[in-house]
Amino acid sequence: MRTKKERTYSAKPHEVERRWLVIDAQGLVLGRLAADIAAVLRGKHKASFTPHVDTGDHVVVINAAGLALTGNKGSRTMRHRHSGWPGGLKSESYGALLRRNPGRALREAVRGMLPHSPLGRAMLRKLKVYADGEHPHQAQMPVPYEPPHARTV
Repeated sequence: MRTKKERTYSAKPHEVERRWLVIDAQGLVLGRLAADIAAVLRGKHKASFTPHVDTGDHVVVINAAGLALTGNKGSRTMRHRHSGWPGGLKSESYGALLRRNPGRALREAVRGMLPHSPLGRAMLRKLKVYADGEHPHQAQMPVPYEPPHARTV
């Protein structure tokens, strides 16, 4: 049996220390970057990770217009939306979405990798995406972050 000293640590919401990280997405692959961002937003890179508590950091992504897709994903992978009305299905290729709104393409990719619950929506609110190299979060003193699995094309 476990004694009281050997119990697993569970983070409390008021104990979480959040950092601000900035990622330069110029030339990085969309899916790999989205997976790394989702892990940071969840807090999986911290030793104090707790599945039911938002332990993640804030992420600011700049130069989202420079994201890339590998292979034929730009034309074959589709993004679907439905209005809920008959005939309300809208489809668009990820390549077209990336050209039209690169921030939305990255946000949708990250959203699919987070929990589909109120906790996941709270995590997604900590993601800030900008198409160019400027962002208004200088006051938070973001630290440059190099995604471990993202690679350039």
